[in-house]
Amino acid sequence: MGRGGEQRQPAPPSPLPKGKGEKENPSPTPPLNGEGLNTAEDSAPPSFLEKGGEGLGCLYASRLEHPCVVEPLRHLESLGVSVEWLPANARGVIESGAIAARTGSLVCVMLANHETGAIQPVREIALSLPKGARLHCDAVQAVGKMPVNFHALGTTTLTASAHKFGGPKGVGVLLTKRGTTLTPLTYGGHQQQGRRPGTEPVALAVGMAVALELATRNMDRNRAKLESHRARLWNALERACPPVVLNGPEIGAFDVVPTTLNLSFPGCRSDLLLMALDLAAIACATGSACSSGSLLPSPVLRAMGVSDEVLKSALRFSFAPAQTSEEIDEAAARIAKCVLAMRA
Repeated sequence: MGRGGEQRQPAPPSPLPKGKGEKENPSPTPPLNGEGLNTAEDSAPPSFLEKGGEGLGCLYASRLEHPCVVEPLRHLESLGVSVEWLPANARGVIESGAIAARTGSLVCVMLANHETGAIQPVREIALSLPKGARLHCDAVQAVGKMPVNFHALGTTTLTASAHKFGGPKGVGVLLTKRGTTLTPLTYGGHQQQGRRPGTEPVALAVGMAVALELATRNMDRNRAKLESHRARLWNALERACPPVVLNGPEIGAFDVVPTTLNLSFPGCRSDLLLMALDLAAIACATGSACSSGSLLPSPVLRAMGVSDEVLKSALRFSFAPAQTSEEIDEAAARIAKCVLAMRA
């Protein structure tokens, strides 16, 4: 069983005219190298707050966001800051026209989803925001896997993490639009323009830069491999153990980063299937990769409005360019065996 009927894909966004982005969005300040994604993501939304929680209008975000964005926003919400949670469609994409942001507002929109790979309309949202509104973009799942132009996106801040494009763990980057003021969350040093104290990990920063250069150089070739792996696993499982439901953009869709495949296996419980696959040496998760040990249903799929049967039987699989077609076939065979055994 597939997605239950063909869905029309939205037209791809129009290319940015040459030079336009650079004039409207000045050069970013130097990146922050620190402890990786969580430091940058946890810092960006709260850092826009002035002392006492004033100076920031309503916050806008969707529940598609990674926990490192959702949890800080929930914390701010508990302190009395107004947060409006935006809806998502069945493909896992928020509607660019759903945001009624005002001057002083902060909008948080990821570039590519960590569970479905769905690419979000960040640039369209940036163009729709009023002057004075700020836009934070979690681009962790996108950098190194698709072209990312900070100027063209028009965001105020953008984050990425080295280990997602083959770099070392424990280092990330926070790009900020020139002139943006971020209040430090910790104090004790003047490193990184006074935004985050502590000696910079030079080796990790160099490793991140080299990894990004290699990922960018091989981007087209890697994407072709990833698209092939994603389609191959989907087709094999659809043949071997139907019904299988695809959660997120369609196979071959233009608006997806093909590093992940989110599938549901009606008739199975995802928590039990996760444990069976672990015993079969198949690494997967019920949500984001960093929640691979969690047995809780995916908040991303909840936000997409899937049925309980689809929600409670969903698993997320990841791909890498180094994998081979033979490995994908073997994984499909092991997954199908576990699914059929659980349904028996």
